[in-house]
Parts: sequence; structure tokens; C-alpha cells
Amino acid sequence: MILDRVLDGRQVVVCAGAGGVGKTTVSAALGSQLAARGGRVLVLTIDPARRLAGALGLPEHGDEAHEVDLPQSGCAPDGSLHAAMLDAQLTFDRLVLEEAPSERAAERILANPIYRQVSSAVAGAHEYMAMERLYELHASGRYDVIVLDTPPSRNALDFLEAPGRLTRFVEGRALRFLLRPGMRAGRLGFSMIERIAGVAFLRDLSELAAGFEGMYDGFARRAADVSALLASGRTTFLLVTVPQAEPLAEADFFWRALRERELPFGGMIVNKVHPSYVEGAPSARTRLRAKAKRALRDAGVPDPAAARAAENLVHYQALADRDRENIDALERRIGSGPIVEVPLLDHDVHDLEGVAAVGRHLFGQAGG
Repeated sequence: MILDRVLDGRQVVVCAGAGGVGKTTVSAALGSQLAARGGRVLVLTIDPARRLAGALGLPEHGDEAHEVDLPQSGCAPDGSLHAAMLDAQLTFDRLVLEEAPSERAAERILANPIYRQVSSAVAGAHEYMAMERLYELHASGRYDVIVLDTPPSRNALDFLEAPGRLTRFVEGRALRFLLRPGMRAGRLGFSMIERIAGVAFLRDLSELAAGFEGMYDGFARRAADVSALLASGRTTFLLVTVPQAEPLAEADFFWRALRERELPFGGMIVNKVHPSYVEGAPSARTRLRAKAKRALRDAGVPDPAAARAAENLVHYQALADRDRENIDALERRIGSGPIVEVPLLDHDVHDLEGVAAVGRHLFGQAGG
């Protein structure tokens, strides 16, 4: 099947796309299928829905990996699935501990009262920490495959640009400006800033900047390593979307961004597709309505109820037709890029059974 070819030999699978399209569910489904085939797989997810987090055994706090119990039927004996939830703050703390010139320097940064605000407020920090945690886990060698469920973003480029943004912040002019002798001596309006912000705030900010001073090269090196991993043949990007105009437009935008950066695109996964009951022109819906009404009447359903049920079926078919038109348009835009469809299920996915059902559709096993 398509995904078997796409994922063959890959060590990192990045699931990206707009918020609300089911990236976490798709990520978990991919992980469960790969683990069932014998791989040691980790799904690193971002803020999953509470019920799905419970099904995966994820705690409310922390980022340690937990093993997920997979159904034994049909599973390779050496396969295992682990899940972890990103804690961006803990990841940033570990990065500081690793890259600081000394343990004392790291402790001073972590104890700085401004550090917590800075580490969460810098543009791209959350996205960067997702990739930093990915790199940590990949380098550990504990897993054959890591599936990364990326943070939802209004701008699809945030995830791709995050390493550069954080590196520019750490080595940037704003922090270096605070270290200039002229500023410390009171030039350039320092006394005015002091009156507005307070002496303690400026002291803490200056000390934080000084702490980062020795970490520029380390941050830049890690950002380069992460970027190299994402661009390598060990990684593939899967874009997750739903067959609606706005999410599809974002997926198309992200696809173009991947192409421009020459990053490995594996395919599109179109989730929650309405199944179709008829083929052809809108006149087929009229025939569907009449056929449904007759079948319901023959089954003893009163005429008013039969008419309403048949009309609902026609409306559902209209949604299926819309989905097909949107998917066909997407296929024309991306050309030869593979597209995998997952139908809209008749139940919410909040447990491992639902995850397994999505996984079977992803790998073309739904009929088995």
C-alpha cells in the first residue's frame, strides 16, 4: 500500500497540518500500526484531547514516555508502542542544562525570574522545543521510529522556521544590547528605562542575557542538527487535513513550503471523508431519495419519517460529493503526490479501538 512504501526505512515521521484535523489521532494510528509490525515506536504528541490522552496512558504533567498496551492479535512479538506528551518548558530546561558553559551558569539561568516568561513567549519557542525533544529522543537510539504530532499553528511556516527564530533570539541584538557597556553606564536613556521597568527587572534581564552569552554556538549547532535531521532521508512529512476549503488551503500552503525547502514530503492524509453512496450527477441524489423512501416505506416506516430520513441521506450525499470535489482539486494541485483517505467514522475516536480503526484505513486494511 501507499504508506508502506512511504514509511519504508524512515526513522522520523512528522505529521503536520492545521488544528482540529485529527493530527493526534492519525499520529497515534500510524504509531500503533508500525508497532504492530514489529517496530519500537514512539508517538510524541502535543496537547492531545483528554480522552485520547487517557487511552495512550499520558499523564497530565511531564514528558516521560509510557508504553501503550497493544492488542496482541496479529502483532509482531518484538513490537512496542510508547507515547509521550511534549512539555516545552522541561525541554527548554534540559537544553539550557546541556548547553550552558557550566552547571552554575545553568542554575543561574533557570533560577532567573524572567527566564520562565522568556522561554514560553519567544516566537517559535514551542515549535522549536517540539523539534528539540524529537532530536533528543532520536539521538537516544531507543526507538526505530518516532512519530511527531506537531503543534497546531495559524502559520504553517512557524514549525519550519522555529530553529532559526529561537537561535536569532538567543544571539540577537536585543539581548546583546543589554550587555553593551554604554547601556550599563547609563547612556541611551538607560535611566529612563530604569524608572519605567525598575532596577530589579533590568538586573534580572541583564543577568539572563549574560547567561545566554556563552550559549550562542550551542543553540546554533543544535538548530542546525535538528534542521539536518528533518531534511534527511531518515525523515518524511505527512500533511494531515480534512476535505474542507480552509484546512485544504493550509495543507496546500505547507506542501509548497516543503517543496521550496526541499524537505521530504511523504503524502497527504485526508481525514474524516464522508463516504459516498452514489456516483454521478446531482440527479443521482434524486434517485437516491426516491429509492430510500421506498425502502423505508416497505420496511413499515411512516411516510413523514421516511421522507425526513431520505432527505437526510441526500444531504449527507451532498457532503460526500463536496468532499470528492475538494479532494480531486487537491490531487490536481499536488500532481503525483500520494493521497490517503480516512473516512468519517460513526463514532468519536477516544480509545485504542478507534485509533486501530483509523490505522486500518490508513494502511488499506479496513476490509480485513
